Amino acid sequence: MAAGTKPLRSDAARNRDKLLVAATQLFAERGLDVPLEHVARRAGVSIGTLYNHFPTREALFGAIMPQRLAALEQITATALADPDPWEGFAGFLEGLFALQAEDHGLNEALVQGFSLASDVSQACHQGFVDAQRIIERAKAAGRLRADFGPQDLITVIWAMSQVIRESMDSAPAAWRRCLAFFLDGLRAEAAHPIPDEATQLAPGEAARLAPGEAAQPRSGEAATR
Repeated sequence: MAAGTKPLRSDAARNRDKLLVAATQLFAERGLDVPLEHVARRAGVSIGTLYNHFPTREALFGAIMPQRLAALEQITATALADPDPWEGFAGFLEGLFALQAEDHGLNEALVQGFSLASDVSQACHQGFVDAQRIIERAKAAGRLRADFGPQDLITVIWAMSQVIRESMDSAPAAWRRCLAFFLDGLRAEAAHPIPDEATQLAPGEAARLAPGEAAQPRSGEAATR
């Protein structure tokens, strides 16, 4: 709760908690476009109660993001602590994509972009900075191809998010095989020069598409769709 915010009454706090649980479940099961009336119904409250607590869809999603960010922070910390920089890098990607495979909403958010509260957005940005450290560490060890950069990580996330989205229901482990192919192609010993016409994102574009800074707000969308 923000500083200076009046504490919620006990019944209001219970309703808010029920909404967060319901939203976490439904966004994970069905993605970001789940009707918010369904969230309210699962929480056992009225849609008006949902609006009172979360006036926009982004606000509701932003409220459940911290738990996912905490899981990602642990994955990042484990990767940076791994004595083998390549294993740390591979483990980071595997952990990230495992989170996406568990949660339709998170998988969509990483490529669609949502307008998030400043503290959540800052945490997302810090996660991207830490990912760059994981990349540089693996490159410095001579294990990750030297021309792989943060913008390429964005591209891999885009690609894997689509694999995850298309196979989540019919073949939920298919992304792991795809990741294995990606990783083999990223090893320094497997690298071949990339043709000039295979252009990378412009420097500013990679930053704009980083998690937490990914996209513009979705037209000021209100809680209803």
